[in-house]
Amino acid sequence: MSQKQKNRTTVDIYGTQYVIVGTESTSHIRLVASLVDEKMREISSMNPSLDKSKLAVLTAVNTLHDNLKLKEYCESLEEELKKLKD
Repeated sequence: MSQKQKNRTTVDIYGTQYVIVGTESTSHIRLVASLVDEKMREISSMNPSLDKSKLAVLTAVNTLHDNLKLKEYCESLEEELKKLKD
């Protein structure tokens, strides 16, 4: 059983540096961090009085909402594809 090499990447999210360790490429980790930073800044611009922890929770909720919607869409496309094959 082979184990993937873990990458250690320092990223900046909403003005705070984090060290993220994972098996994904450094460029992937940086992309994810950049998208989180972008989403936090977007939400903050609409709700400037939010503290950082509430902003982080709202960012997580929004991101998971988007993820679930995409998952539902993907499942509906897979269902359509299955019907077309039958």
